[in-house]
Amino acid sequence: MGISVIGSVFNITGIAINRYYYICHSLKYDTLFSGTNTVCYVGLVWALTLLAIVPNFFVESLQYDPRVYSCTFAQSVSALYTVSVVVIHFFLPITIVSYCYLRIWLLVLQVRRRVKPETQPKIKPHDFWNFLTMFVVFVLFAVCWAPLNFIGFVVAVKPTLGSLIPEWLFTASYFMAYFNSCLNAVVYGVMNQNFRKEYKRILLTALQLAYRTDGD
Repeated sequence: MGISVIGSVFNITGIAINRYYYICHSLKYDTLFSGTNTVCYVGLVWALTLLAIVPNFFVESLQYDPRVYSCTFAQSVSALYTVSVVVIHFFLPITIVSYCYLRIWLLVLQVRRRVKPETQPKIKPHDFWNFLTMFVVFVLFAVCWAPLNFIGFVVAVKPTLGSLIPEWLFTASYFMAYFNSCLNAVVYGVMNQNFRKEYKRILLTALQLAYRTDGD
């Protein structure tokens, strides 16, 4: 679970940085993101992901939580570790991604207003829709994961507030965070033509198989 969550955060951050250079610094893009460099970046993302979960084995932060009926990250085990997790795995990535997408949006607005930017950007309709799709994925991720991370941060900074947080609020924030994974498939289906085609093909194939089964 930790690998999945942290990997998602770091991959979203990596994609935002990639899109930032592709659109805002197109002249440097081919050099910075050559085939070899890209493989190294992907490897770095997953290396950092694996490294990030190692402390869990020493801090013993994975415990059963009766509020959500599962083994999950215990926010009250170590205040320092919880703050580090929230900062490194949420606040820092959110800051980096927000900066990248803000710069992209500013450049898009410049192009629409026909103001000549410093460098010639690569903004094609296909590129714009890819950027917009990943931007929506990021916004949904930030909204869905923010409540749980803020609760963890508050509990770590001031443990006495932990008893004041209603159980329903923690439970809702927990399931809201994991509901984010369900939303991605919907976002890609709505905003990406290739995904829509594949969804349609899969659905038609499933219906054909069902029809044949009923016929037999």
